Amino acid sequence: MRRKPGTLLPVEVAILAAALEAGPGEEFYGYAIARRIQAGEASRLLTAHGTLYKALDRMLKAGLLAARWEDAEAAAQEERPRRRLYRVTGVGEAALHEEARRQALQHAAGLSEGLQPS
Repeated sequence: MRRKPGTLLPVEVAILAAALEAGPGEEFYGYAIARRIQAGEASRLLTAHGTLYKALDRMLKAGLLAARWEDAEAAAQEERPRRRLYRVTGVGEAALHEEARRQALQHAAGLSEGLQPS
């Protein structure tokens, strides 16, 4: 999908918004964020198995997220594989706020077009 520089895809907006609901600086892992997105209005954005992880990878490369692997011992104690933990960076927060501002301006412009006399 082509996009204008500096804009976020809808799935990226959903990831950032869902992650920040828990609080700035809080860590999350892929499955947990997918569940949060699926429970909300943005559930239609996760259309395929790899959609979320491809978006997370793009967001890491863009600096919107930071990631680390959790401690192997903690995972072993719970008898499960290690999780990759993500957190939204300051760049990611700013990008989400800018996207919300851009969408609000587009919405306002659409409303004002409808109010102009013919």
